[in-house]
Amino acid sequence: MKASDLLNHWENEFGEPLTDASYELPLNIKDAARIEALAEMFPGCTRERLMRDLVSAALADLTSGFPYVAGDQVVAQDEDGDPIYEDVGPTPQFLKLTRKHLSSMQKGSH
Repeated sequence: MKASDLLNHWENEFGEPLTDASYELPLNIKDAARIEALAEMFPGCTRERLMRDLVSAALADLTSGFPYVAGDQVVAQDEDGDPIYEDVGPTPQFLKLTRKHLSSMQKGSH
């Protein structure tokens, strides 16, 4: 979800499973004021929900901007028959580590 989609998301709330882990962080005063403004604009959303959605949107935006770095190995061909090379940039490592931690968190919640 992109940050620009959050207003619509907050107006039409739906949820995903939550982890038992909690992350506490101090905010700078300007960001804290922005959270308070959003909480006032959307009184049905808790501050925690607002921050959780903002983190999710920021992570989606960040990871969608990871650069593609072509490796040496051809993994497919495009519609014109041109080679598509494996991605050796940060995306594969991030996805692998995300799956590792997701699996660990899912096993821990059962």
